[in-house]
Amino acid sequence: MKKAKSLRLILCLILVAVELVPIGVVITNSFKRDIDIWARGPLYLKPTLKSYRAVFENSDFRLALKNSLIVATSSMVVSVFFGSMASFGLVRFNFRLNAFLIFLILMLRMVPQITLALPFYILFRNLGLKDTVMGLTVAHTSFNLPYVIALLLPFFASIPKEYEEAARVDGCRPFSIYWRIFFPLAAPGVVVAAVFAFLMSWNEFLYALVLSGPRSKTAPIVVNAFLGQYAPLWGQLSAGATIMLIPVFAITLGFQKYIVKGLSSGGLKG
Repeated sequence: MKKAKSLRLILCLILVAVELVPIGVVITNSFKRDIDIWARGPLYLKPTLKSYRAVFENSDFRLALKNSLIVATSSMVVSVFFGSMASFGLVRFNFRLNAFLIFLILMLRMVPQITLALPFYILFRNLGLKDTVMGLTVAHTSFNLPYVIALLLPFFASIPKEYEEAARVDGCRPFSIYWRIFFPLAAPGVVVAAVFAFLMSWNEFLYALVLSGPRSKTAPIVVNAFLGQYAPLWGQLSAGATIMLIPVFAITLGFQKYIVKGLSSGGLKG
């Protein structure tokens, strides 16, 4: 029994190391000079903030960080609001195409982004949405919305029908039932959906690469540009990546309790 526990502990430590070591290398490299990253081993560290100063003095990076925050937040809010309503309607109202719509939403979530990049480009060019924050928000909502709907289906389905029946007796309309009763009761799932929607939009690269331009490019595009034309700017590349990790860590740690509760309540339960 003790051997089995020790083996599980060792396996868990190995998995944690595999996940954290690359992140640790990126963070430590952000405090190094490029010459030290090239010439010395990963354990060498003579801290300097030169890379961070260069990154924050880069007006493109500041604009891209702002665009990423706006696009990720907007896409998250729109996806959670409309996605939760759609999920509530699919679960609580039985109609002929109910099962087909649920299947269609799940299929849409599995469509590769690369297949939609060109149609979005042509559509946004004709509508004047190319190289705009609004256009990127719409594109990100296209993959966040099906995800939110699919994720919240089990949460709304697990809420007893007695709540709905009691609300109808009291004269509540469908939207009031959704907003005042079901939305608060599904809060753990809503938090999980919001967190994942934000992070998926925050880290998205393909749509930002194809649909954005000088005015609307996001942080992943600018960080990727630090690879340079002739040689990678490893210090600035690592500093930009570390800055992008801050919201991820903050959101994950800040909402850890709700994320664990939400994931264990049925949203992504196996």
